[in-house]
Amino acid sequence: MSDSRPAANTPLQEPGYRASGMLLHVTSLPSPYGIGDVGPCAFAWIDRLHDAGQSWWQGLPLGPTGYANSPYQSLSSFAGNWLLISPDGLVADGLVKPADVAGLSFADDAVDYDAVSAFKLRLLRAASANLAAAGPELKLAFEVFCQKQAHWLDDYALFRALKVKYGGVHYLDWPQQLVRRDESALAEARRELANLVGLARLAQFLLYRQGERLKQYARAKGIRLIGDLPFFVSPDSSDVWANPELFLLDEQRRPHFVAGVPPDYFSPLGQLWGNPVYDWEALRRTGYRWCIDRVRALLAHVDLIRLDHFRGFAAAWHIPVGAPTAQTGQWVPGPGAEFFRAVEKDVGRMPFIAEDLGMITPDVTALRDEFRLPGMRILQFAFDGSPKNPYLPENYSTNSIVYTGTHDNNTTRGWFDELPDDQRQNMWRYLKRSAGDGGDAAKELVRLAWASPAVLALAPLQDLLGLGAEARMNVPGRVDGNWRWRATDEMLSSSAFQWLGDLTKTCNRSPARQPKVTA
Repeated sequence: MSDSRPAANTPLQEPGYRASGMLLHVTSLPSPYGIGDVGPCAFAWIDRLHDAGQSWWQGLPLGPTGYANSPYQSLSSFAGNWLLISPDGLVADGLVKPADVAGLSFADDAVDYDAVSAFKLRLLRAASANLAAAGPELKLAFEVFCQKQAHWLDDYALFRALKVKYGGVHYLDWPQQLVRRDESALAEARRELANLVGLARLAQFLLYRQGERLKQYARAKGIRLIGDLPFFVSPDSSDVWANPELFLLDEQRRPHFVAGVPPDYFSPLGQLWGNPVYDWEALRRTGYRWCIDRVRALLAHVDLIRLDHFRGFAAAWHIPVGAPTAQTGQWVPGPGAEFFRAVEKDVGRMPFIAEDLGMITPDVTALRDEFRLPGMRILQFAFDGSPKNPYLPENYSTNSIVYTGTHDNNTTRGWFDELPDDQRQNMWRYLKRSAGDGGDAAKELVRLAWASPAVLALAPLQDLLGLGAEARMNVPGRVDGNWRWRATDEMLSSSAFQWLGDLTKTCNRSPARQPKVTA
């Protein structure tokens, strides 16, 4: 490792630093508008974290969701999810009236995406109609935003407009001159769909504006934000449509291979994701410009990025198109260290957490360690009875992030309820306490995470509250019913936050007792 590398890439690498936080997606926040957003509910959540002595808030990918509302199947790597726009923020900017957001009735425990989309679209149209009357400062800020972000915004806005025109079908089912981006066809579409294109641009501006306020507030409260960057992009996205040369596609712009993983903990048949795979040679010739721009776009909103499917940078599982499961495939090398050196040269640091779960081979570990990236440790994987299990705390390096579970796991209570008896006994024996129920298990795993050597301890809100399987966010391999869970106001008033604050102090993870971090 080069001696010229900065002394610390992130606050996590400051000597003696120990901290903790919560994992909760923005959509899961309580609000009166059917979905969490980046407005008052997010500010209140930051206050709650601050009061409980926490230092970090981790969410899921923030892009506009496509198939099955999955944040990991985004319509763009650069755009934000317009459903996260705060109605209260629109009122504050004079773009909609208070009456426009009053008298609503949404379920408070799950997101109804169809109902929320219809409501937010109505507000967005009102905001567009009122933009000129809101004052020249806001209109000028919108114009400047469109100019600065044109390198991705123009294609994305047209992509969204065409999606509306063609009823939401996959872009490969559009007329061929649009699929192949014939210049005259694109120019005609821009003229015909100018209003829809403008609406898509405005949505991104409003979300970016509100997101900036949230990040500034979080920083003022001592809360840093962790974003999540999917390794692959959605097959039906402006990314692939606008940059087909960066992916392994045939002459009809269809993938030669699709992404997934072979059989693992989550699925005996593997996971067939269906994403197109990268042409790394084409990306290398550009200095990985598009990839670095993805990183920079997310860093505008967060302080640290979890690199989902980190192992893909070493090698990814390429599955032939048409294969019924992910059992058939081959490992194909990724860009490796060359990519991270390019990021470090451009960004100046390594603001990453490596999601190093699943089938991890020595080359993946070597790549992670070469750039001193913290890896992930999941306590739910720890109790198979082996003292060498890498998820047991005594086997952690300090440069690790420990989780009780992730968005892909069952809640700890739900996990415990389904755990075989021998692993339950292993867990209680390891914890040196008598057997208890699932609520006890959730609390004990939070305690174990916070007491561990890992530099950062994180738990989903569901585990802090001891919630069961009904609060699970995602079941890998299941198509419908994911990404809907929401917390209620009553949950955020739980005494568990006082317990968490006390635990954080006891385990020396309180920011007040840490060296001051200026990075």
